[in-house]
Amino acid sequence: MEPPANPLRLNPRLPSQAPLKPDPDHDLVLACQQDPDAGLEGPFRALYERFKDRVYNVCYRITGNATDALDASQETFGTLHRKIADFRFQSRFSSWVYRIAVNASIDLKRRSQHRKLTSLDAGLDGEGSARFDLSDDSIEMPIHSASRHELEVEVQRAIDTLSPKLRAITVLRYTESLSYDEIAETLQISLGTVKSRLARAHAALDRELAPTLDQHYLG
Repeated sequence: MEPPANPLRLNPRLPSQAPLKPDPDHDLVLACQQDPDAGLEGPFRALYERFKDRVYNVCYRITGNATDALDASQETFGTLHRKIADFRFQSRFSSWVYRIAVNASIDLKRRSQHRKLTSLDAGLDGEGSARFDLSDDSIEMPIHSASRHELEVEVQRAIDTLSPKLRAITVLRYTESLSYDEIAETLQISLGTVKSRLARAHAALDRELAPTLDQHYLG
C-alpha cells in the first residue's frame, strides 16, 4: 500500500480560527443510531465510506507505516461501530472520529515496539473478538513518482521524530487541514495549547526538513 497522497505542507495558508460549522454528519449518524441491527452495512457502511480515507491518512502519519495504519484504522472503525449509539452530538462527529483515530494510532505505535518481540504466529485477534474487517483494497492510494516518494519518506521520517502529542497535532493541522478550533475540539485542549504545540512542532520539522526541501526544490 502506498502512503497518503499529500506530503506535509509546512506553510499552509489556512485560517487559524475558522468558525465551527454545523455537523454535516448529523443525519447519517442518527440513521446509524436508529438502525443498530444493520451491523456493518446500511448507514454504517455509508459512514465508513465517508471517513475511511481520512482515518487511514491520520493513522498512517502517526504510526509511520501501512501495516500499523491499517490495524489502527480497523480499531478506529471497530470502536465507532461499538460506541456510535452513545454519541450525543456534544461535539461534531468528525472530531470524535479523529480523536479515536489519533488515540488508536498512538496506542498501537507504542504496542508495536513490544509486539516485534512476540511470535509472528500469535493471533492478533482474541478468540471470539469482533473486528471491523478492512482490506488494503478498500483504501485507494495513488502511485507516486520516485522523487515524490523520496520526499514522502523524508516527511514521514521527520514526523516520526516528534513526540506523540506533537505528531498528532501536526497531522490534524497540516495533513487534514483542521482549523485551530477544530483541533482544540478534537483533542479536547485549549486554543493556547494548540498554538504552542504547533509552534514547537513547526520549529522541529523546519530543522529536520530544511536540507531535504532545499535539495528537492532547488537541487
